Amino acid sequence: MPAQDLTPQLRTRLSRVERAVGVFVSIATLLLLTGFVYYLYNTAERKGWFLTKARYFTFIDTGAGLKVGDPVRMMGFDVGAITRIDAQPPEDRFFNIYVEFEIKDPYYGYMWTEGSRARVASADLLGKRGLEVTKGTNGAPTYIFIQIRDIAPADAERLPDLANKVFLEEHHGEGTNVICAPQQVVTVDALKALEAANVPKVRIGDTKIVSKKMTGVWNDKVGKYDVYTKTSPPYWLLADESPALADRLERLANQVEVALPNILNLTNQLGQVLSNAAKVTATADSVLDSVRPAITNLTVISSQIKDPKGSLGEWLIPTNLNSQLLLTLESANRAMTNASITLESADTNLTTIAVGLDKTLENLAEITSNLNAQVQANTNLVTDLSTTIVHADEMIQGLKHHWLLRSAFKTNKPAKSTSPKK
Repeated sequence: MPAQDLTPQLRTRLSRVERAVGVFVSIATLLLLTGFVYYLYNTAERKGWFLTKARYFTFIDTGAGLKVGDPVRMMGFDVGAITRIDAQPPEDRFFNIYVEFEIKDPYYGYMWTEGSRARVASADLLGKRGLEVTKGTNGAPTYIFIQIRDIAPADAERLPDLANKVFLEEHHGEGTNVICAPQQVVTVDALKALEAANVPKVRIGDTKIVSKKMTGVWNDKVGKYDVYTKTSPPYWLLADESPALADRLERLANQVEVALPNILNLTNQLGQVLSNAAKVTATADSVLDSVRPAITNLTVISSQIKDPKGSLGEWLIPTNLNSQLLLTLESANRAMTNASITLESADTNLTTIAVGLDKTLENLAEITSNLNAQVQANTNLVTDLSTTIVHADEMIQGLKHHWLLRSAFKTNKPAKSTSPKK
């Protein structure tokens, strides 16, 4: 029905309904747009679209298990994502795969020129690999956010507030002597040393002037911070790569294939050993059956050992031998007692004899001592005694020749000669 055919009341109601529907559609559209914007903002915040990101790259042998968009982890956190995986040109003889990734704020602050490395390792048992970066330990930050300025050393000496200025490059003097190092505070002595080394300009930074965007990236080749632009190359992290799961499984399969004959050999030997063990067990059973009666008898005998008249004692020493042995031992005991008494008596007699002999020797010593004293007192005693003995001998010889006493001193007559007369 055309609108002009409607009554004024119906047209008024229809216009009100149309306005209400328009308002509802407008509110619904606004809510939908608000929800979509909130979703985009939440997603951007969750994925770090609004955060500053530092770019890095590394080289690996194979890209197996990695893909663009995979997270980059550090100390157990997701700190970035892989942005590019590509093969190196065919003429590159040193590297195979180029991997570029980003690390978001504030985690790129942990990346230093020494100690930070990219590690590629297995992430699961299905061949998936993950990229992980390690925290730096020394050196200088890979990216800086302070103002960069190149100035002659002589002019730098006249700069105000040198305590807030730092060197952004390194210079060496003679030998290994370091004149300045990155992030080292600028001093007048260091500037004079650079001037003496004929350094035309030195790159320094002002720590008071900090930018929200990166201003410099470290260049390992020239040993200084390069000014960062959108076209600046990423910072190179050396890689520690573990073999892919397929390669590791292949190596394991090769080792198993090499070791399998030895395992089969070992299995055969083990079967032979088990067979021999079964035979030994059967033989041992028969031996045990034959030994069981002896063990039973031994058990009975051992149970009677505690008895003073046990069977073992009866076997070793019979009853009659036991009686004779007791008599012999008693006789031996009596003999030993008598011998002991005799020895005690002999000991007593010997002691008495020794005492008497000692006294006799003492008396003899006194006699000889007295005799010696008499001889020493009378020196003519020996001469007189000798003269007396000589006179006594002469008297005896005279008596031998006296007629009255000649018969008392009979002498043997000489034997007659039996030799024939001439």
